[in-house]
Amino acid sequence: MRTRTLPFMLSLLFAISHSPALLLAQFQEPTKEELQMTSDPKAPSAAAVYLYREELTDDNLHYHSLYVRMKILTEKGKEEATVHIPYYRSDFKVTDIRGRTIHSDGTVIPLTAKPSDLTDVKTKGYQLNTMVFTLPNVEVGSIIEYRLDIRYCDDIVSSPQWEVQQPYFVHKAHYMFKPPEHSYGITNSRGDYLSRLMWMVHAQPDAKVLKDAIGRYTFDVTDVPALPNDDWMPPVNSMRWRVECYYTQYTSGAEFWQNEGKRWLKEAERFADPSKGLRDAAAGLVAANDTEEVKARKLYEAVMKLDNTSFTREKSEAERKKEKLKEIKDAADVWQQKSGSSNELALLYLALVRVAGLEAYPMQVVDRDSAVFDPGYLSTYQLDDYLVAVVLNGKEVFVDPGQKACPFGILAWKHLYAGGIRSTSKGTAFGQTPVGDFRQTGITRVADVQIDADSNVTGTVRFVMTGQEALHWRQLALTNDSEEVKKQFSESIRTDIPDGVQADFDHFIALDDYNSNLLATVKVSGNMGSATSKRLFLPGLFFESRAKHPFVAEDKREVPIDVRYPRGEQDEVIYRLPQGYTVEGAPQATNLSWPNYAVFRIAAKADGNTVSVVRQFAYNYTVLDAKTYADLHDFYQKVATADQQQLVLTRAPAPSSKGN
Repeated sequence: MRTRTLPFMLSLLFAISHSPALLLAQFQEPTKEELQMTSDPKAPSAAAVYLYREELTDDNLHYHSLYVRMKILTEKGKEEATVHIPYYRSDFKVTDIRGRTIHSDGTVIPLTAKPSDLTDVKTKGYQLNTMVFTLPNVEVGSIIEYRLDIRYCDDIVSSPQWEVQQPYFVHKAHYMFKPPEHSYGITNSRGDYLSRLMWMVHAQPDAKVLKDAIGRYTFDVTDVPALPNDDWMPPVNSMRWRVECYYTQYTSGAEFWQNEGKRWLKEAERFADPSKGLRDAAAGLVAANDTEEVKARKLYEAVMKLDNTSFTREKSEAERKKEKLKEIKDAADVWQQKSGSSNELALLYLALVRVAGLEAYPMQVVDRDSAVFDPGYLSTYQLDDYLVAVVLNGKEVFVDPGQKACPFGILAWKHLYAGGIRSTSKGTAFGQTPVGDFRQTGITRVADVQIDADSNVTGTVRFVMTGQEALHWRQLALTNDSEEVKKQFSESIRTDIPDGVQADFDHFIALDDYNSNLLATVKVSGNMGSATSKRLFLPGLFFESRAKHPFVAEDKREVPIDVRYPRGEQDEVIYRLPQGYTVEGAPQATNLSWPNYAVFRIAAKADGNTVSVVRQFAYNYTVLDAKTYADLHDFYQKVATADQQQLVLTRAPAPSSKGN
């Protein structure tokens, strides 16, 4: 933060009011080639492209400006005519919005409609708004162009984060940052003086931030590919071309992580420092003759029973005052109040297992659902959640006590294969959590269905879920009512049930018991397959008849594959045949293997008036390099083909009647 004197403020206001660049920013005139463009060879099939994008930030004048020129190439591209600018209402103000649409014949239609200032979130001392405006009369072939300024408070220092890669191809982009010319004591939340501006560049190898003679930092790029939008890919923030600027007191990454790592560990150890209250609590929860694992599990259960405010809600100041609750400062306070955030509960668990005599270390990771840990980004603000590594019988076991309803020894998927910093017996270090194991997470689908001669079907289906599959629904139930959870589960299983068959789900069993399998029973009825006078044609793989297999449609891929977590599937289906029918064709036995990655099996057996089909599929990977895609694609194509096999039933001929 900075402070300003009155004389400086008056001169600043004068500079703003007399800045011709701010008052009279001109649009670019389109070229003949731009007007006539109907497609872009640099971005084939693109719905739109950026002709030019510019972001300027000046901390001396306290403004950020945005200038965009886009060419609309298809009907879908017309969606870009509506612009959304999110901003914090208390400290920022969106002003001077100007725009126009240029048709391919050169006709210019200026923006005249008043923008809408919409409130997204509003709490005490916090308001997030979105400024929305729509460029007029946009059609395929139009160029849309707009400028706007975002002004901010005088005591705010910028640290621009430029998202260089956009949803569409960018022909040219220019970024500029002018930091304050005078030092006014830039500090962080701890009061540390930050004297150095640094940046992290994630872009093409030759892209560089340059500093000119008057102290402006610029970044220029051309031919920026569109942001990847593939299914099953790592967090987009980890792949996007971007530049992140920040202030620091350090001169190198090694110095930063050495010092901030010590500071991080000191704070974690301070919070988890054992007290007499915690020693008494641990002594009451474990027995002296318990094994290390039994102790760790008992203490884990005790922490899981506490109120996790990250999944419910934090109490207001008024509520805390009424209940005479003081501010939580350490693990002892969390235990005394029986309540805390995810991170506070994780550090409480760390304190308890240490008090019980176990070796344990804290770790803080970047959640993999939003980003990937980047040691080159010198900021601890990228770190999200605390985990605990407990040493049991000489082996580290990672546990996730801050994740409500997460079983012991399993990490929530966003914490699998996640990087961050951790404590070790030798101090702090970078670390990464395990990738997980398919045996920890799975779903078993069991169907028992009766079929009649018209291919009508009735029966029951059971879904048995473990690990991540169960955790998802249990955590969803913590923040939603039962009807919403029921609705979402019914929607999620829609493609598991054959077309023409209705699934009626009522409730879960063991939803509140995270140490048990989660069970859902569904009644099914409807018409499945097709019938002729002599045959019934039914899906041989009941749960896969409507499946949309990933990685089949696209032959090539340029970005990594992220399937979140390893997983096992097992389907067990019993078809009960109508009277007078026999099996003409059943799914063929299949045994596929992608060594070290995945296995797939199908087995079918006819026995009297029943056919049993078992399908098993397991993959034991989390993130794959794009170089493996050819093998992945080939394997999934074979799986998809096997899953489309049919069960064919033949009507037995009626016995002929013999005349006398």
